[in-house]
Amino acid sequence: MTRRNDTGSTEFGFSRRAFLKTGALAALLPLGGASALAAGHESPQNAITPSAALDRLTAGNARYVAGKMKTQDFSATRAARAKSQHPVASILSCADSRVAPELAFDQGPGDLFVARVAGNVVTPGLLASLEYSVEFLGVPLLMVLGHTGCGAVGAAIQVVQEQAVLPGHLPELVAQIEPAVERAIKLPSGSLLANACEENVRGQVAGLKKASPIIAESYAQGKIDIVGAVYDLPTGQVKSV
Repeated sequence: MTRRNDTGSTEFGFSRRAFLKTGALAALLPLGGASALAAGHESPQNAITPSAALDRLTAGNARYVAGKMKTQDFSATRAARAKSQHPVASILSCADSRVAPELAFDQGPGDLFVARVAGNVVTPGLLASLEYSVEFLGVPLLMVLGHTGCGAVGAAIQVVQEQAVLPGHLPELVAQIEPAVERAIKLPSGSLLANACEENVRGQVAGLKKASPIIAESYAQGKIDIVGAVYDLPTGQVKSV
């Protein structure tokens, strides 16, 4: 049993607050992550550069578009995935049922950390999820993935242009997309909906790059990259924006 000094710290130099904080952080660590490192296992699949992670997604999307996706028996690796996860990228995607990031990038279970919400906007809860993926899972890449014909963006256009009144909590969601619509309206050419979808992705990417402390610091230090892309519903092709 350790003694406490007048400052409330133990004689080993740990304050009760620091001890509790350490315990809370340990509880957030992925199951098996610490033991795998201690056992000297090979480097996890996400111990790669941000550009290498993006190349992997790009190659996977090319296979998906061409109809040449890898055939895999995911049940064979189910037990290993139960011990830890090492996703190569975090995807902030729209919740649209026609957009499936794992399929679009030809990735399997455990390869992508996916957070989804209508309009692929950064909400506090989703930001915390992305922070977790950076801080505790070590993802090297964050991608905001919008898509063509996004209904949430379309609703934002109606609000901006027609002063449409939306029910429930939709106004709170759409309000985060309205600045993208305002920017798209000023563009000299192209479809308003298509331009607004792209502008929304760019706006969310810009916001993530400034999201302190975890993501902004990791981005500034070059530990991660943050990119934006749009999934084309008719073709399945993912285009960077």
